[in-house]
Amino acid sequence: QVQLVESGGGLVQAGGSLRLSCAASGRTFSSYTMDWFRQAPGKEREFVAAINRSGGSTLYADSVKGRFTISRDNAKNTGYLQMISLKPEDTAVYYCAADMGILALGTPEAMDHWGKGTLVTVSS
Repeated sequence: QVQLVESGGGLVQAGGSLRLSCAASGRTFSSYTMDWFRQAPGKEREFVAAINRSGGSTLYADSVKGRFTISRDNAKNTGYLQMISLKPEDTAVYYCAADMGILALGTPEAMDHWGKGTLVTVSS
């Protein structure tokens, strides 16, 4: 078992930046691939980014590529999502997730653990 707690969400103007954190406890965080998903009200939860166990490889959804950077600090049991050039369409609840699979484009059903989410609101 691993527990995940997101933080760093908030209100930001379009073009601004925000850094989300995902603090993990319980089982060794480095044992998991880490993913970020987001979900707007009434919409499907969508994949945002993923990073492998060592942090050496990453994957991004096309919608965020070039603007978001996923990273992790296994010594601190923490993952991050740095978001720049934010757009109103980035508005969503952002969820950190962990899975035991190899790095790949994640699906919600494949995730083993979820945080409760943190809300990011981007105003125009």
